[in-house]
Amino acid sequence: MVSLKRAILLFTVIFFTVNPFTVRAQASEISTPEEIDAYSQHHVKDDYYFSLFSHKESGKHYGFALPVILIDNGLKVFSSAEFHHGDVVVEKEGQFYKLYHSKIYKTDAAGTITYDEKGFPTNEKPWDFSITKNVAGLIIATILLFWAFLSLAKTYKKSANAIPTGMGRILEPLVIYVRDEMARPNIGHRYKEFMPYLLSVFFLIFLLNLMGLTPIGFNVTGNITITFGLAIVTFLITNIKANKGYWKHIFWMPGVPVPFKILLAPIELLGIFTKPFSLMLRLFANMTAGHFVIMGFIAVIYLFQDQLTLGGSIGISMLLTLIIFVLKLLVSFLQAFIFTMLSSLFIGMAVEEHPEHH
Repeated sequence: MVSLKRAILLFTVIFFTVNPFTVRAQASEISTPEEIDAYSQHHVKDDYYFSLFSHKESGKHYGFALPVILIDNGLKVFSSAEFHHGDVVVEKEGQFYKLYHSKIYKTDAAGTITYDEKGFPTNEKPWDFSITKNVAGLIIATILLFWAFLSLAKTYKKSANAIPTGMGRILEPLVIYVRDEMARPNIGHRYKEFMPYLLSVFFLIFLLNLMGLTPIGFNVTGNITITFGLAIVTFLITNIKANKGYWKHIFWMPGVPVPFKILLAPIELLGIFTKPFSLMLRLFANMTAGHFVIMGFIAVIYLFQDQLTLGGSIGISMLLTLIIFVLKLLVSFLQAFIFTMLSSLFIGMAVEEHPEHH
């Protein structure tokens, strides 16, 4: 118990001393609500550069750049550091590119950005296959998961009754939990067919959520395109593997009067698409909101630095942030559990054998 308390204390100290918001705010001396909002927005957005901190007076940024990969009249690969956080127009083989609001646009040597009547940029964008923060987070999570599960598989390869060691001791209870609490009750005797997907999506979301709590600035599950992709996979598996009884209960429900069948069929058909939509939106909204709340509480230090003493503002900020941070640890697991549980439930409904069909 003592070691756990020490670990929590150490993590809290590291979070507040290394957190990009805290470090960049100290270096830049931000104080206005607009500047604080800009830093919070930057932390949760995808980017081509891992920014640790910057200095306002010198204009220098500290961190490490990611590779930019563009397809525009050929392949163009270069470091995102050449953009200097959008201050410099990059020229490659006679083409000019500008980083503007976390997107790369084609422009001229002066970096001109044109807008439509609603204020949106109209510049052409090249095909962008760059390694952004979200892509880097997915790659790191994939490597970690492969390493962890391969080590667990090697243990079982030696003997089916072997006791896992190392990372396997952490993974095995979670694997059993997914199998016994989600797959078996919701899918039934065909649960083994879908276990690879359920395990993959559970551990991927859980690991990405934990990575989002680190000071580096990952927010992969807070990106709606990522949650959309995960929801689409669940949607495809559910409808491709669905049996005849599933489709019959959607388009022509047995035991229901014909007028009601005609009335309910469009509603049931709409439900096919609302299920993955709820998966996508729930994960995205919860993780993004958590990031904004934590960043907002940290901003208390700088927003009220004139009204409160430094110790008072830091104490209030640390207490509130620690409470939300511990809550987000629970939410990280809970969101992975909910997504996997609902996916197994939707799959189970699609492959369920109905008694009237026997």
